[in-house]
Amino acid sequence: MLFTSHRLGALTLPNRIVMPPMTRSRAAAGNVATVQMAEYYAQRAGAGLIVSEGTQISPQGQGYAWTPGIHSDEQVQGWRRVTDAVHAAGGRIYAQLWHVGRVSHVALQPDGAAPVSSSALLAEGVKVFVDPTGAGPESGVGEMIQHSMPRALGEDEIPGIVADYAQATRNALAAGFDGVELHGANGYLINQFIDSQANQRTDGYGGALRNRLRFLREVVQAVVDVAGGERVGVRLAPLTTLQGAVDDTPQATYLAAAHLLGELGVGYLHIAEADWEDAPLMPVAFKQALRMIYPGTLIYAGKYTAERAAQALAEGWADLIGFGRPFIANPDLPERLRSGAVLNSPDRATYFGGGAAGFTDYPVLEEAVEA
Repeated sequence: MLFTSHRLGALTLPNRIVMPPMTRSRAAAGNVATVQMAEYYAQRAGAGLIVSEGTQISPQGQGYAWTPGIHSDEQVQGWRRVTDAVHAAGGRIYAQLWHVGRVSHVALQPDGAAPVSSSALLAEGVKVFVDPTGAGPESGVGEMIQHSMPRALGEDEIPGIVADYAQATRNALAAGFDGVELHGANGYLINQFIDSQANQRTDGYGGALRNRLRFLREVVQAVVDVAGGERVGVRLAPLTTLQGAVDDTPQATYLAAAHLLGELGVGYLHIAEADWEDAPLMPVAFKQALRMIYPGTLIYAGKYTAERAAQALAEGWADLIGFGRPFIANPDLPERLRSGAVLNSPDRATYFGGGAAGFTDYPVLEEAVEA
């Protein structure tokens, strides 16, 4: 599926369902995607589009234990098993490329170095998942700890990270992905440059909004140059304040970002809404403004129900809807929504690490009926 326009025609809700990126922390040694991961994604190939879990573009980009990378030959080969399985099942899959920036720990960084960010700011209370005993993902036993104090990237280091994004895109295409999504949300590196309270730089990457959007612009341009805009998406979290990323004028900032991404020819924007209990709803007026400003496809994700999703599509400010946690427990989610079937409930204890339990063993409708 190539995303070039929001005119998708009279598709039904099941045709417009996206499986958004969800960290499951089950990569093997060397942060290589496994055969079990291939099974997991292939089971969910009925989605209109799958976006892979966040996949680090470099060793420096890792922020959690057991997450897959896409910067080594072995990692490319591992992901090829995944994409082959998804394609064999009739699905389409994009790789989500991320660099977590400061949301990391010295235990996860090469040579125990400090994580990097736009600025040397600690986000108090922001935790990362580590494997303190080296037990590995099969154990499912890790620990959430405060992220380490970051250092500010030197201006001369930034082109190297932009180049890492471009190379990760080449690797993703070599691994058989249909395209890539850049993670610019949830307080990770791109977000750390965009949001005013996370960026205290005084050089060409800080201060004025144009400067704070510069890193986003350079990364996107480098990736578009490799893959073509129609195979590139960007995930943004405009009005949330996740992991210490706060902007003083978020609506103005993210409408400007959407305009920029439209100019760069990005195929879709993936808007992450707040998904916690009692979270504030994103104003419909803001979503309508995004539709006016951005000419491509708009995907929304954030605790949608079938009813809310149908309303969003009917009102025209959304083209596709992401269902996150429901996809964990319901590999056949589109069929369940089509038929109005009861959904399985996900087991939170098995979200991160472990084996098949809570990963590839959720029943589909036929199995549930037989049981």
